[in-house]
Amino acid sequence: MPSSTPRILITAGPTHEPIDDVRYIGNRSSGKMGLALAAESAHRGWRTTLLLGPCGSTELTDVIIKGFHTTAQLRELLMDEWPKHDVLIMAAAVSDYTPSKVHQGKRPRASGPVTLSLRPTPDLLAEIAASSREDQTLIGFALESPGNLRTNGQAKRLQKGVHAIVANPLDTMDSEMIEAMLLMPHDREAAPSGRLSKIRFAAWLLDQLPMIQALQRTI
Repeated sequence: MPSSTPRILITAGPTHEPIDDVRYIGNRSSGKMGLALAAESAHRGWRTTLLLGPCGSTELTDVIIKGFHTTAQLRELLMDEWPKHDVLIMAAAVSDYTPSKVHQGKRPRASGPVTLSLRPTPDLLAEIAASSREDQTLIGFALESPGNLRTNGQAKRLQKGVHAIVANPLDTMDSEMIEAMLLMPHDREAAPSGRLSKIRFAAWLLDQLPMIQALQRTI
């Protein structure tokens, strides 16, 4: 690691993309995985910053917490915080789309169908990877159908330019448990034995950092 006390940046939770001042497009992410990672990182004495989406209150000690609601807000936080950190673990469930236009106030109920125009959001992890230093390590998460974990996970790792990606199935969302595989360069992969609580998986994943960083130096 770059220093004896690594600086860890973690993102967690969903984004809420506003339709109007009341409604939004969101997802079922609970933020539990990112919260578990932040708790474990702080427990190890690492300097930990958590960028947390709208997923309720949390009680964490020795963690700097900065909140966001939208993809744009998370993007701004990442641009500001990433240069100060050594490792990024991108566990947030960032929306792929956001409304093209936000209605001011509360949009009135319509008597018929309503059509929303959506535009894609930027790929935040790919953006951050493109601007990273060689001594920084990036780990992403990919939520996939069970039959496509390995194939789609490795494709996303290469597409985003990150050093490792955690591929996990769709039923992980809003669950206390996770069964996942860690995909790395040179077709290397690792996985814990069976299905774990997210708290135990967080400890397992942070234990893999030295191996990820060793492979990172061979790319």
